[in-house]
Amino acid sequence: MAAGRRLQIVLLAFAACLLTTTLADAAGEKSTRPSEFLLLAQIALLIVVGRGLGELMQRIGQPSVMGELLGGLLLGPSLFGWLWPAAHTAIFPPSPEQKALIEGIAQFGILLLLLLTGMETDLKLVRKVGRAAATISIAGIVVPFVCGFSLGQLLPQSLLPHPESRLVASLFLGTALSISSVKIVAVVVREMNFMRRNVGQIIVATAIIDDTIGWIIIAMIFSLASHGTLDIFSVSQAVLGTLAFLAVSFTIGRRLAFRLIRWTNDYLVSSAAVITVILLLMSAMAMITHLIGVHTVLGAFVAGVLVGESPILTRQIDERLRGLISSLFMPVFFGLAGLSADLTVLRDPNLLLLTIALVLIASIGKFGGAFAGGALGGLTRKESYALASGMNARGSTEVIIATIGLSMGMLSQNLFSMIVTMAILTTMAMPPMLRAALSRLPLGDDEKVRLEREKFEQKGFVTNLERLLLAVDESANAKFAAHVAGLLAGERGLPITVLHVGARAKQQEGRREDAESHETVVRKAATASAEADQMNIHDVEVTTRARAERTTDAVVEEARKGFDLLVVGVENVLGKDGFDKKVEDATSRFKGPIALVAAKGIHLRQPAKAEFKILVAVSGSAVSRRGGEVAVALARLSTHPLNVVYVSTTRDKGTRRNSASMSLANEESILKDAAAAAARYDVNVNTTLRASAAPEEAILQEIRTSSANLVVLGVDRIQGDLLSFGSVAAAVLRKSKVSVLLIADGEPNRKD
Repeated sequence: MAAGRRLQIVLLAFAACLLTTTLADAAGEKSTRPSEFLLLAQIALLIVVGRGLGELMQRIGQPSVMGELLGGLLLGPSLFGWLWPAAHTAIFPPSPEQKALIEGIAQFGILLLLLLTGMETDLKLVRKVGRAAATISIAGIVVPFVCGFSLGQLLPQSLLPHPESRLVASLFLGTALSISSVKIVAVVVREMNFMRRNVGQIIVATAIIDDTIGWIIIAMIFSLASHGTLDIFSVSQAVLGTLAFLAVSFTIGRRLAFRLIRWTNDYLVSSAAVITVILLLMSAMAMITHLIGVHTVLGAFVAGVLVGESPILTRQIDERLRGLISSLFMPVFFGLAGLSADLTVLRDPNLLLLTIALVLIASIGKFGGAFAGGALGGLTRKESYALASGMNARGSTEVIIATIGLSMGMLSQNLFSMIVTMAILTTMAMPPMLRAALSRLPLGDDEKVRLEREKFEQKGFVTNLERLLLAVDESANAKFAAHVAGLLAGERGLPITVLHVGARAKQQEGRREDAESHETVVRKAATASAEADQMNIHDVEVTTRARAERTTDAVVEEARKGFDLLVVGVENVLGKDGFDKKVEDATSRFKGPIALVAAKGIHLRQPAKAEFKILVAVSGSAVSRRGGEVAVALARLSTHPLNVVYVSTTRDKGTRRNSASMSLANEESILKDAAAAAARYDVNVNTTLRASAAPEEAILQEIRTSSANLVVLGVDRIQGDLLSFGSVAAAVLRKSKVSVLLIADGEPNRKD
């Protein structure tokens, strides 16, 4: 069945070739003027063949980019042009004007590919394993670079387009042999489910450093090649310009990029406005790097890193850009790179031997350098072997480097074909070698604990928040809500918008003292939370809004900008027959999760200073687990243990439990899971089982027993005309003498 599908794909691609050729001949494109028809035919052919072969590559355990590169080789002079020269010339005419059209799309594709690569760059991961990764990266670059540079100095003049520029060609060759493709490495490691293993993190972090160093080196070589000679002043200018560009980008530029993305998302109503701004940011930074004398790819890569560091909209941006880049620009660029390579030249025994030597030097140099770097970085022999196997993949990075060298006239067509062959062979050899090496690595205890925590966080509530909306008035409860919101945001440096609502909001438009005090509370809490989690953040993005319109309209206007959680803190939470009207107005049209804060006792007297003694009720439901996550996040800053009480979700008042034969294994398992979740964050836990009492009675009794000053409940929103979280939440809110935090799901549930 699988073989039949593969054959169908190949036949479809071949039929497309024949159809395109026929149409091209019928169109009679004989003029030198570039043809839009041929451009569309070329794009369609590269996409269908590249994506089709990419599908086949993925089915046999290879990255899809290899299929796109092989698609270009099959459509180029290596096969199609060799078997049917007339048809190849008809579809891909050699006229410079026609080639310029498709090359323009491919060049823009390079920038988009580097933008996406930058977005996938995890700087936190690099910092986490930075010392080992830096040692490995330097050793893994220096050894193959020296080998490649030495080979370039020994190459015959016939392989150099400009023998007098042998130095630049040798630098290009050394760079191509020394840099690993972070995209290929990351894809393979991710597909093998080793992305979060210790050695997997080091492999990816090392590849990130490799790629970053590689683009800086290419920027330097580009400057050198542009001047033709080793101009110390020009090269120094490019080096200093690059360092200044990087310094400004990762300081001022980081904040500007985030503010620009947030402003675009908040104030522009056109569709995909954020994507438009990101593309403009990429173009601007690429032009800046061009003006300082280095290649545009560095600007696009850094722009991607800054966009990926943005704390909001990262998932949506990544999904939208990835589809366009993967479906259009990658097949065109890598297909065009394959078209530019002519593997028929390897029929020459001398060139074939040189290509084999190039592959061996690249593989041995990179493997040996990375292995030695692993040993210097403190890795075991097995870990160093796995690392060296993973770092040997060249793939997309080498093709881009070789393409730049070919376009600048620093590499000959034959040398370009040899580098492409090396990239293909080393990349195809990497997955089976890495699989074999990683399969022999045992899982350590510390690594197992970390992996379980990360698996838990992938589906977690708190860990997937990106942006918080805090709706408050001027009350002490509002200060307490600001404190709680800051603690939740500071764990991962999330941006917060403080929305001042209520009858006195109009006064706040001209008087900012109270609004600023809320902002101060948020910042202090966020900083304390970040320090407890050992996060390296210097500031928390807090935006303050004061609106005079109705509370409902104010919340709706802000909510359209995209928030994951609404935190509500107003003076009166409860009214005569339910919730206060201000609470109703704030929550009625918000579709996402809600955190409703009701400060009592010490938290009214000291909203931002009193230490938490938290009690959280669990029942095994999804909403109770969400409440448990929030309780754990808040308990990290407390010296007191987290009190977890199991409560029944029924009102049978223990009828089911009166039978001695009934087991409590399920309830005990739920408490055990809650304790394990807290232990992942080094939070001490006291557990209590109160399955025989009504839920509200069990919670109120446990408050008295545990001396808690804050109760956290995960609750459902009950569908109806008025806001309701059920009878248990209502009873606890009214009867509890300590503060209550309700964590409600996004959509109302029907009342059973």
